[in-house]
Amino acid sequence: MSDPEIRDDRAAGRLEAVADGEVVGRIEYFVLESPERALVPVHTIVEPAHEGQGIAGSLARELYALAGCENSAVASLCPYITKWAERHPDEAQSADEALLAAAKDWLRAHPGRF
Repeated sequence: MSDPEIRDDRAAGRLEAVADGEVVGRIEYFVLESPERALVPVHTIVEPAHEGQGIAGSLARELYALAGCENSAVASLCPYITKWAERHPDEAQSADEALLAAAKDWLRAHPGRF
């Protein structure tokens, strides 16, 4: 397998890792506009045959890089991304409680989205 290419499918709300033409991992997320703009990861999924290859970490790193390029925060509702951010504080700023609460409210208001 070649190193996966990471691409943002904003319309579908997925950051995907693609290797040899196959999606091998993804972060499912949405964009929150208020109280400030934020990318909100909800799930990180790596296909079982590709676990243990650093794909989830690469996706997390790219999510934070993408947020930085867009001058957006990251308000993680995904347990994996939250733990990754705790282990990489130099790459991942934490979101404040008001932003996390707004992200949770958005998710509750859109129950069929994830």
